[in-house]
Amino acid sequence: MSSPPDTQPVIRVTAMPTDINPYGGVFGGWIMSQMALGAASLASRHSKGRAILVAASDFEFPAGMLVGEELSVFATLEKAGRTSMTLSAQGWRRERDGDETSPCATGQFTFVAVDENNKPRMILPDQGPIKESE
Repeated sequence: MSSPPDTQPVIRVTAMPTDINPYGGVFGGWIMSQMALGAASLASRHSKGRAILVAASDFEFPAGMLVGEELSVFATLEKAGRTSMTLSAQGWRRERDGDETSPCATGQFTFVAVDENNKPRMILPDQGPIKESE
């Protein structure tokens, strides 16, 4: 049995019947959007303000999800520049009526910190790396 990262997820959500694809599994786009929401939470915390998604890449889906299963998203800051940052995200599924977990998706997200006019702004100096459990 696989184990997810030993930290708190940035987001946790249950897949519902409206989230399925025509074949009865959870739609990969729904999983990607949940991962983007989790990564965005960490990006705005790191940049201490609004951050917008400008790129998403390198998605892999090693396992599918079923309706009723729980998705936990874990995010890690990989690289930070003057105005942008790259985060990796992992999605882990947990069966509805048990404790079995397995990775179901991974991906990379790039965000740019922006001001109130949606113009890039400098990321404020941080006090060290932020992990998903902070």
